[in-house]
Amino acid sequence: MGNSQSVAGHGCFLAAVGNDASRVAFRGSIPLPPVYNLNIPVTPAAIIYPKSTDEVADIVRCAVQHDYKVQGRSGGHSYANHGLGGVDGAIVVDMQHFQHFSMHPYTHIATIGTGTLLGDLTTRLYDAGGRAVAHGTCPQVGTGGHLTIGGLGPKSREWGMALDHVEEATVVLANSSVVKASKDENQDLFFAIKGAAASFGIVTEFKLHTHPAPTEAYQYSFTWSMGDSQAKAAVFRQWQKLISSETLTRKFSSQLLVSDAGVIVSGTYFGSREEFESFKFENHFPGSTSSFGLTLSNWLGMVGSQVEELIERVVGGIPAHFYAKSMPFTNETIIPDHVVDALFEYIDKTNKGTLAWFVIFDLEGGATNDVPTEATAYAHRDAFMWMQSYAISLFGPVSLETKNFLQGMNDVILGSEAPAARFGAYPGYVDPYIENAQLAYWGSNLPRLEAIKAEVDSNDIFHNPQSVRVGLKL
Repeated sequence: MGNSQSVAGHGCFLAAVGNDASRVAFRGSIPLPPVYNLNIPVTPAAIIYPKSTDEVADIVRCAVQHDYKVQGRSGGHSYANHGLGGVDGAIVVDMQHFQHFSMHPYTHIATIGTGTLLGDLTTRLYDAGGRAVAHGTCPQVGTGGHLTIGGLGPKSREWGMALDHVEEATVVLANSSVVKASKDENQDLFFAIKGAAASFGIVTEFKLHTHPAPTEAYQYSFTWSMGDSQAKAAVFRQWQKLISSETLTRKFSSQLLVSDAGVIVSGTYFGSREEFESFKFENHFPGSTSSFGLTLSNWLGMVGSQVEELIERVVGGIPAHFYAKSMPFTNETIIPDHVVDALFEYIDKTNKGTLAWFVIFDLEGGATNDVPTEATAYAHRDAFMWMQSYAISLFGPVSLETKNFLQGMNDVILGSEAPAARFGAYPGYVDPYIENAQLAYWGSNLPRLEAIKAEVDSNDIFHNPQSVRVGLKL
């Protein structure tokens, strides 16, 4: 690959960070960090570690001068390594030094740097007066991506997604200008940032509205250890019937996990144990093999989940070969019982090509559905449930057999007569093999996003293989 001097603009990038060689990793000189998904190798031209918004602007200016594509990186958990540029030869702006935090004493608006990881955000908000926001439960995920893609978590049914908490963002644009985006300033950019930011600029700072952290919750888990597809399907049918009820309380979060070991239904009820027990959750299901419950009085203990802990153990902070897919469901596209039966029969009978696989059905809806689809770039405001399927290869690249297994689950649903099975994917679970990715991620909001892209990044500087493309200006 040559040495660092072969990277065009070497001196410009080094000058952008005050000639501090420890904050620039050039291809062919300093070893680059490993990719998160080993199945999709990406080699950037350089990874640069700025410490200020002005330095980010200077890096972008150098990239434009020397004809590079640019992507920001917060936690580096992109499933397709978009956080490493997404394509070979890009410039990656790593935000790990952006750790600043403050809390306004009266408005409780938090100001955070976009290098903050979710685990640190949770702790800092809680330590600053017992405050909290809704977000996912994997502590290693970076806020820079999470707050600009969606950000679903246990409190989303009451508080909305993570991006719904963003009041203002500081953004470096392709022309290296630094702007504020909010409901009152640069409204089009603010719309784009809340769901598709990686295509439009690099966010260096967020202002978030916060909530008083919950003081009481009950975590529950029910397990069915069985291998019969009909028994598994019966549990799912009852769970889907329960969570699709229009009268279901927003205090209730739930996930259903399917694996070779059986089925687990787990989640959190944000209230007392007595409230949860009056809900009579277990009465909705056939008898479980085991159950578990725990009363919690500290928010820091409420943000985890049994399912997320499994994901973290398998594909947490350690690079691995894996593939994942997602699919949303609405109240109009509930999976019919006969399709549920077909799905679980398919899961049981199909060769998977790996022992490490699982499928998660995740209850969402509630407050996330209260926001109009056209209010933010995030397009799946009508989804009440998500299916997320994962497969990990322990001995090298994910096989075609394994990829086909995951795709086949979607096809069982999409190929049925269910009105449901509508086209779409969660933009945080990047699927490099999906067709019409931009439409799947951003749906009816895509034309507006393409027009905004034409206004603020007409040369497609902020680019990855599935980013918003330049369209016609409005």
